[in-house]
Amino acid sequence: MVKSYLKFEPSKSFGVVASSNSNLVWSPSRGKTGTGAGQAIVAANEEVLVWDIKKGELLSRWRDENCRASVTAIAQSRTDPDVFAVGYEDGSIRLWDSKIATSVVSFNGHKSAITTLAFDRAGVRLASGAKDTDVIIWDLVAEVGQYKLRGHKDQITGLHFVEPDPVVQGEGEEEQALMAVDSEAAEGFLLTTGKDALIKLWDLTSRHCIETHVAQTNGECWALGVTPDLSGCVTAGNDGEMTVWALDVAALASAAQKIDLSQSVNFLRDRGTLHRQSKERAVEVTFHPRRDYFAVHGVEKSVEIWRIRNEAEIKKSLARKKRRRREKLAKDKKGESEGDIDMDDAEDRADDITKADISDVIVQHVIVRTTGKVRSVDWATSQGSSKDLQLLVGSTNNLLEFYSIVGKDKLKSKSDVPDYNKALAVELPGHRTDVRSLAISSDDKMLASAANGSLKIWNIRTQACIRTFECGYALCCAFLPGDKVVVVGTKEGDLQLYDVASAALLETVNAHEGHAIWSLQVHPDGKSVVSGGADKTAKFWDFKIVQEQVLGTTRTTPKLKLVQSRILKVSDDILSLRFSPDAKLLAVALLDSTVKVFFTDTLKLYLNLYGHKLPVLSMDISYDSKLIVTSSADKNIRIWGLDFGDCHKALFGHQDSILQVAFVPHNSDGNGHHFFSASKDRTIKYWDGDKFEQIQRIDGHHGEIWALAVSHSGTFLVSASHDKSIRVWEETEEQIFLEEEREKELEELYESTLTTSLEQDPDEQDEKREVAAASKQTVETLKAGERIAEALELGMADLNTMREWELARQSNPAVAPPQRNPVFVALGNISAEAYVLSTLQRIKPAALHDALLVLPFAAVPMLFTFLNLFAARAAAVPLTCRILFFMLKTHHRQVVASRTMRAMLERIRANLRAALRRQKDEMGFNLAALKVVELQMRERSVKEYVDENWEAGQEAAVGGGRKRVFANVS
Repeated sequence: MVKSYLKFEPSKSFGVVASSNSNLVWSPSRGKTGTGAGQAIVAANEEVLVWDIKKGELLSRWRDENCRASVTAIAQSRTDPDVFAVGYEDGSIRLWDSKIATSVVSFNGHKSAITTLAFDRAGVRLASGAKDTDVIIWDLVAEVGQYKLRGHKDQITGLHFVEPDPVVQGEGEEEQALMAVDSEAAEGFLLTTGKDALIKLWDLTSRHCIETHVAQTNGECWALGVTPDLSGCVTAGNDGEMTVWALDVAALASAAQKIDLSQSVNFLRDRGTLHRQSKERAVEVTFHPRRDYFAVHGVEKSVEIWRIRNEAEIKKSLARKKRRRREKLAKDKKGESEGDIDMDDAEDRADDITKADISDVIVQHVIVRTTGKVRSVDWATSQGSSKDLQLLVGSTNNLLEFYSIVGKDKLKSKSDVPDYNKALAVELPGHRTDVRSLAISSDDKMLASAANGSLKIWNIRTQACIRTFECGYALCCAFLPGDKVVVVGTKEGDLQLYDVASAALLETVNAHEGHAIWSLQVHPDGKSVVSGGADKTAKFWDFKIVQEQVLGTTRTTPKLKLVQSRILKVSDDILSLRFSPDAKLLAVALLDSTVKVFFTDTLKLYLNLYGHKLPVLSMDISYDSKLIVTSSADKNIRIWGLDFGDCHKALFGHQDSILQVAFVPHNSDGNGHHFFSASKDRTIKYWDGDKFEQIQRIDGHHGEIWALAVSHSGTFLVSASHDKSIRVWEETEEQIFLEEEREKELEELYESTLTTSLEQDPDEQDEKREVAAASKQTVETLKAGERIAEALELGMADLNTMREWELARQSNPAVAPPQRNPVFVALGNISAEAYVLSTLQRIKPAALHDALLVLPFAAVPMLFTFLNLFAARAAAVPLTCRILFFMLKTHHRQVVASRTMRAMLERIRANLRAALRRQKDEMGFNLAALKVVELQMRERSVKEYVDENWEAGQEAAVGGGRKRVFANVS
């Protein structure tokens, strides 16, 4: 009989506040009260988390079961604040509805990680930029990719829609109506920056680049920030250099209505260069949506806040410069004529502030020093009347901070330095550094995770952090019997005892004189602990309860102490040590790649295990004390017998160093010789130690897996990784058969190579074009194409059968109906065209074009036959038109060359025209009726539907209104 195993599946993930591979977005709290500071929408590996900044609570978790790639970009729609676009590492984009935490639409067009996303003003289009150097414009209403813009030679670092309001020159109603029509036809412009140091302005109506400039002189452009009123932008690159650009929006607005653009007009104009204090490369430039400030930061521990001065301040600054120049001239006592010329020039400058130097216009306001290195920031615009600026900061060390910054208008005198303070932070639900060790309590209810600087105790069931202790650089930890005390071994050579109940440090013992403690284990009898360190010794410590005198009194109190009882000296640093469950043997792994097994009672050498080529990083002994498994930096796992020290098997386990190995503790189902291994290659593997076979590969982490702990019941395991996440994997009732697992792995490998081979041969003409189709072949589109081909074949066979029956009935009406395909009968005896239509409708709009490309040309006549039937019955007219036009565009030459196709197209045209005319009449009739209703409503009502001045009034009320940002700079 084939042996089956039970599968381990991911069940919980916690420990991440915000991962460092994506930006964050601030969103106002939109509850009934709305009193909170707001919400932070952040990436957490493959999930998106929504945090309440004030309470530090996790409000929502967005996760797509089919997606394992990590999140790399987030953007919020400006029209519908509940809609978010999220870009992933595999090049896919998903639109999420935050109210229901569900993915609404998914797009797939990029070949590599998404770097930036931007919504247009109306919220109906989305622009995405990726590491593959392409920019794709997506239509969110039709749920399709419109086109791909090529022009940058390196990854896209910034995107922004520029949609100027149409300029109305005439006063007549006819002209205004014409302008409205024109403005609807115009699609606006797109501003993009790339790592190739270029800034490009694209005309989206004609779909080509109308302007290109070198944004940064030092090689790379890493960030783009555009002012809220679109009058200018700032690009930032290496060495702290920032370039300020003036954008001529009025010229763009008028250009949008012209057919021929003269090349002499430059819409983007370089206004000068500013220098940040930090010389790090910039990551983000973010403008405040309502006030004259912008934040810029690199990957250092600070955010620079810059301010745009108002006209009065600029004039004052220029006047001051003029006065200084006069004083200097008076001092130098030079010729009067020369002085007059200089002064005239200065006076001209003072009058015309558009010629002012950019350093007079934009000044540094304050530098906010943060706790960790900054990954992303976003301005928080509060609902209240707070005059302070508020900034949300996400750090690379798994931390969110909320700063309140005093604005210029709040300063009492000119000499006052703007102040800031950290108002709120979300830090408890995760470690600042990588978790290096995990330990599970004896009842499997608590988890201890130890990292550099902190030890946390978690409730495994609720994933809540119960306790946080400050500790040294922890390398190993363990629960002591009773689960009330945790012992931690540090890199500084200390053993630290923490009491979970009282949240106190009980004792610190300098155990290994400053040498790192790489491993510790509690003796199976629970009365002592052994620690092994870099000082080439293993030390045995007994637990003693000592009566200690309370200071200033005669009373004593019991206290737990560690007392050294024995010491074992070895020839090299100890990296790992393990007691056998029967407590007879102690295995010690040394830096010289050997494992030595000693008798516990006499500490005499029992076995020497040679075989690994690099040091053994971890090991474990099976429940019955018969097998020892060792894992090494040489990527191999070795299984040894503890009776003779013979190597049963060497397994090439992982693609990188194997950091942890652990047996399933109990032996109830014959799985006492099953073990897990975790590696730097981001995978966990489940092995059978008797058959020497891999049972299951567990994927999910996005970084090297440092720590692994198996529960005492053997029903779940916990792993911790460089991606800051702690994940729980639970045993399910689902069975695994090894043959099936091998087949599945081979299929995955084949599918990944299949899609990459399809993508590697683009058409040469398309490759050189500036605009291309936004398509990408995936396994999903290939399967959809196969489904269409299958449905067409079934449908055509059924159509022919039914046609023959109809002909036979004309001569003999008593002929019995034919035997139809069981598929049609099972679906309720539906017609062939209904079956084909339902197959086409089930395919996602975003994947339809790619699925149709899979069809061979031989299937096109069959498809056109059904399109004719759809058109004749006016069924799904938009879908019919979309498929028809795409197929005509794709197979244009073959269709034109075929005589039979011409007659078919004529029939489709006649049927489609009739269907479209009917729909047009119906829509016209409905629109006319709505206009009549509108007129009736206007007559009855006192107030218009929308108060056009309301929005402007609101902005004036909150934050002092939207002031001039770049109007006088350009």
